[in-house]
Amino acid sequence: MQTSKFSKTRAGSLLKNGEGHWSFVPHELPPKLEVDWGLAREISEADRKLSELAGAACTLPNPNLLIEPFSRKEAVLSSKIEGTVASLSDLLSYEALGTVKNDRSDVREVANYVAALEYGIKRLNEIPVSLRLLRELHEILMKDVRGQNLTPGEFRKRQNWIGDPGCKIEDATFVPPPVSIMMTALGSLEKYIHETSDLPPLVRMAIIHYQFEAIHPFLDGNGRIGRLLIILLLVSEKLMPQPLLYLSAFFERHRSDYYRLLLEVSQNGNWREWMIFFLRGVAEQSHDALFRAHELLEISQKCREKLQNARSSATLLRLADYLFMSPVVTVAIAQRVLNISQPAAQANIDKLVAEGMLTEMTGRQRGRVYIAEKVLLLVDADKSEDEAEEQLALPLKTTTNVS
Repeated sequence: MQTSKFSKTRAGSLLKNGEGHWSFVPHELPPKLEVDWGLAREISEADRKLSELAGAACTLPNPNLLIEPFSRKEAVLSSKIEGTVASLSDLLSYEALGTVKNDRSDVREVANYVAALEYGIKRLNEIPVSLRLLRELHEILMKDVRGQNLTPGEFRKRQNWIGDPGCKIEDATFVPPPVSIMMTALGSLEKYIHETSDLPPLVRMAIIHYQFEAIHPFLDGNGRIGRLLIILLLVSEKLMPQPLLYLSAFFERHRSDYYRLLLEVSQNGNWREWMIFFLRGVAEQSHDALFRAHELLEISQKCREKLQNARSSATLLRLADYLFMSPVVTVAIAQRVLNISQPAAQANIDKLVAEGMLTEMTGRQRGRVYIAEKVLLLVDADKSEDEAEEQLALPLKTTTNVS
């Protein structure tokens, strides 16, 4: 690790071990922050956009209409930041069929993220956000995928580092605390999460996310667990009634800035730029989620009206509604969801195909999979950076990634 890149204003201490390797130990939270009018504006804008989304969520007739498809897109993009190539349609097909084409472990990684997210939200009814909960999520995340041999569900017992694939520790971009200090740092982080604070909640989440990533307590999966932590904090601190805000789309779109700004906090104590980046992500993704929510509701209502005008059965209406939670369906899924026979399930699917609401995607006679293309396109479509910036008039710089 190049200690020359860490200035006196860094957000932690540099520590040299007995082998001559340097590591970084972040200072305890909270940091000393200077709030100016520019940062205050960013906080206000993020709060406003998040409140609009939270308010809309409270009025939704069926929140699952957004929770399930959005959580799956979050899983895809959070995993993509770490190098997976699985798409949303890959994930939905896997969930529908229970198998992965060509034994693709990346699809299982994304499915594990969904499982960890759903587990975490339910677990909040029993325990608070804690180190115990993070270990439980990590065990689910790493089950039967690459990294499963790297102590799933356990904090690391040896040194790790961040850098180019295969690099040695002396060439690393960043080396987190050694194991002997890591547990103390984690304990301090957990204590801070549970403390009351005068800082705005979104600012706290920005610095908590940084702190977790700087400690880097697992041998693998730290980025994904850190992003899951944001979602859990939003729900546990009641900023969102339902898990509808996901930042991985923003982090993926600006991946080089994401990594650079996290590193700059460690190197130079550049909290302000990291917080602005985080807050803009909240504002942009809140706006985006609200837009997609309105669009999904509008399409859902039009589909329902069309079927009702055709005097369709209540069973068919229920199947159409289900497609907005999970836009990929099979006959077996329709049987289970509707509690009807196989012939009846096939008949209802055929009616939605005839109405143009479903399309068969395999071309097979057996094991057919059907997709609601309009729903999938709306959930999965990503805006260009220019469109995203135009929405909020908040330009972001584009930089190269840190090596």
